[in-house]
Amino acid sequence: MTFIKKTLTTSIALAAASTFAVSAAQAQMSDDEVRIGYLADMSGTYRDLAGPGGLEAMQMAIEDFGGSVNGAPIEVLSADDRNSADVGANTVRAWIDRDNVDMIGGLVASSVSIAVTKVVEENDGLAIVSGSAASSITNEHCTPNHIHYVYDTYPLANGTAKAVVEQGGDTWFMLTADYAFGHALEGDVTKVVEENGGEIVGTIRHPFPTNDFSSYILQAQGSGAKIVGLANAGSDTVNAITTASQFGLTQSGQQLAGLLIFLNDVHALGLQATQNLLLTTGWYWDMDDQAREWSDRYFDRVGARPTMVQAGIYSSTMHYLKAVDAAGTDDPEVVRAQMAEEPINDFFARNGQIREDGRMIHDMYLAQVKTPEESTGEWDLYEILSTIPAEEAYRPLSESQCDLVQN
Repeated sequence: MTFIKKTLTTSIALAAASTFAVSAAQAQMSDDEVRIGYLADMSGTYRDLAGPGGLEAMQMAIEDFGGSVNGAPIEVLSADDRNSADVGANTVRAWIDRDNVDMIGGLVASSVSIAVTKVVEENDGLAIVSGSAASSITNEHCTPNHIHYVYDTYPLANGTAKAVVEQGGDTWFMLTADYAFGHALEGDVTKVVEENGGEIVGTIRHPFPTNDFSSYILQAQGSGAKIVGLANAGSDTVNAITTASQFGLTQSGQQLAGLLIFLNDVHALGLQATQNLLLTTGWYWDMDDQAREWSDRYFDRVGARPTMVQAGIYSSTMHYLKAVDAAGTDDPEVVRAQMAEEPINDFFARNGQIREDGRMIHDMYLAQVKTPEESTGEWDLYEILSTIPAEEAYRPLSESQCDLVQN
């Protein structure tokens, strides 16, 4: 575990404020400082989609905010959860008990996020989940103490699976990571495929993580399905696509549907292997001027273009700090309410709003991976085909199982 302290010089305007005003603001801040814990996979399957790059994005937000809020310095603690629910829960419990952490950010593996949010609820804290995909995080696993920020399995299915079925891909074989995220994505995809006239002809679940996908790809080939849906992520998706290419799956007339594809995955695999792949994303670095401006600053620090998760970590951290500033306190209940009050329209989110179930809804995008001939540079990888409006992208509250929702 590492401890990183970021106490930056306050602005001239803050320095000019009266001592009385600063003292009054600090009086509302626990321990006279704001402490944020960044928890993510820093070394394993999901390292590249969040990991150290997500921590850098969080630090950028803190720097851009000015390094302090209401006169209180902002400190960051970080840890590698090793994709273990037990490690994640124990780390957060220690942060709350020993280090008085005010907010937990990052959070990638859905099993880790569900375990952590239970700990946060028990201790009346606050967590912002930016990397996890399971829609259950703000459905049956919702709490009044966490927010799910970047994306989830519901719009992934509504975007990619619906588009593929409409193009004629009406028989599916699902290759699913055997844990909360994979199960949720498989369920959401199955619902969308069947509602649009398609059929799931077979499903197989693989351990998380998996290096050898040979037997799974052979079963997918033998199913005769037009579409092989990959309900996994990170290196599992990369390994599955690589194995499918080696076994000639797409050459035999079947098509892969990567249901959670990140920019770093496409970059690692190359356009020759991923060209024309349809995907749903919450953000793309080259989608407009605002996105490019922030991405250029990130690239200068990290040497790679950011994923939607890393961009979302910056956005969620900034939204949290603005809420603390506006509320004049870091009290979790007050801050969460303040975050829900304010709409989110920044370089990351369009039409963003935090709902009563804790889901931050915002516009999502159907994209297609470019061909090698279409790409003009190393990171010129996507073409945005259409926008999925926020109110259409996410599970409607009328279908929610969350206890916080008044149906």
